[in-house]
Amino acid sequence: MTLLPIVDDPVSAPFWEGTAVGELRYQTCADCGRFRHPPRPMCPYCHSLVGTWVAAGGRGTIWSFVIPHPPLLPAYAERAPYNVAVITLEEDPTLRMVGNIVRSPDGPIGEMGPDDLTIGAPVQVVFPEPIEGVVLPRWTPV
Repeated sequence: MTLLPIVDDPVSAPFWEGTAVGELRYQTCADCGRFRHPPRPMCPYCHSLVGTWVAAGGRGTIWSFVIPHPPLLPAYAERAPYNVAVITLEEDPTLRMVGNIVRSPDGPIGEMGPDDLTIGAPVQVVFPEPIEGVVLPRWTPV
């Protein structure tokens, strides 16, 4: 069993369309200009229902990370232990994305452990081969 996001959701589809072509995107409010991620239909700052999509530079820093261990849902347990990191994007320190840190785009998600990761370390987004048609962005150390 694989737990993958719904890529044709009308709110988040532009994000997944971007990852499919090797581009990291985030929402920007068309009225107040604030960035937001994860995607949502309404701006949490000014409550506008109008948003646009912008390409990110793809660089950031490790804000936090964890190493999950079983017991986990079966789809996750078979891959554990692995890292899950929160990345702060260069565009805005409040703009954060979640993903795995790997050595190369197609590296296994468990290849880097806690001794390999440092809070504040610079990272760059990479796009591995699709899993069941979905490209999940990952991050590599810079």
